[in-house]
Amino acid sequence: MAETEPVSNPGDSGKLARVNNLVLRIASAAVMAPLAVWAAYLGGWPFTLFWAIAAIAVLWEWITLVAGPGNRLMFSSCGSALAVAAMLASRDRPVAAIFLVGLGALAATIFAPREQRAWISAGIGYAGALLLAPLLLRGVDWLGFIALVLLFAVVWTTDVAGYFAGRAFGGPKLMPSVSPKKTWSGAIAGLIGAMAVAIAVARAFGEFNLVAIALLALVLSIVSQAGDLLESFIKRRFNAKDASGLIPGHGGVMDRLDGFWAACLIACLIGLLRGGWDETARGLLVW
Repeated sequence: MAETEPVSNPGDSGKLARVNNLVLRIASAAVMAPLAVWAAYLGGWPFTLFWAIAAIAVLWEWITLVAGPGNRLMFSSCGSALAVAAMLASRDRPVAAIFLVGLGALAATIFAPREQRAWISAGIGYAGALLLAPLLLRGVDWLGFIALVLLFAVVWTTDVAGYFAGRAFGGPKLMPSVSPKKTWSGAIAGLIGAMAVAIAVARAFGEFNLVAIALLALVLSIVSQAGDLLESFIKRRFNAKDASGLIPGHGGVMDRLDGFWAACLIACLIGLLRGGWDETARGLLVW
């Protein structure tokens, strides 16, 4: 998502901090992006392990954000549910995996204080979707890898194009009450860039309906930006700048995957509606 610079002038030290932060962002992305694509290419247990680790990290960030540090019993019980759900999904038992995530959300109500139960349960659903949606899309078919590459391309292009266009053009804010730095110019640039890159990816991998792919990229780019705004709302609700400090320059895992989480969830739902459990990627890509 697009972010412009603050109106105030922080001076040379502020500019240097922004440059250093951008360098960290680029360095972190240079490590994480190839790793995510490589895991998607391999599929199988490496891919399952990759997203299980990401989902459990997001769960930890969410619980810490909502309930504060030191909730080991709550985290271990909910994290165990996600780990077992990952194993079930990898053995082609997606319904059982979804059911187990639901049980994990129910178990959270036992350990969470009454005023935090809804938020903790929502966090397990959030992390569970981040875990299961990529696994269902990837499957065992080569189309699953193409679907993930297309999804990565759409989300990353939306983020990068939006970031630099927002800095370059500025203009009206997208939703200042939630995220005061994001702009309409960045949002529109992200949409256009995502559609262009999605068409290029589709042409590189085979013969697809390019109009359908472009429209799909448009939808997923909008959803990605909505996921970014949702996470900004959650952080604002709990007075946090970042979900955590796990990733240099990016904050937490949830900060890095907020747009991907939303886009992958919707992509998976589209694929399931059109292709079912066995051909989710085909349902997403073939029109």
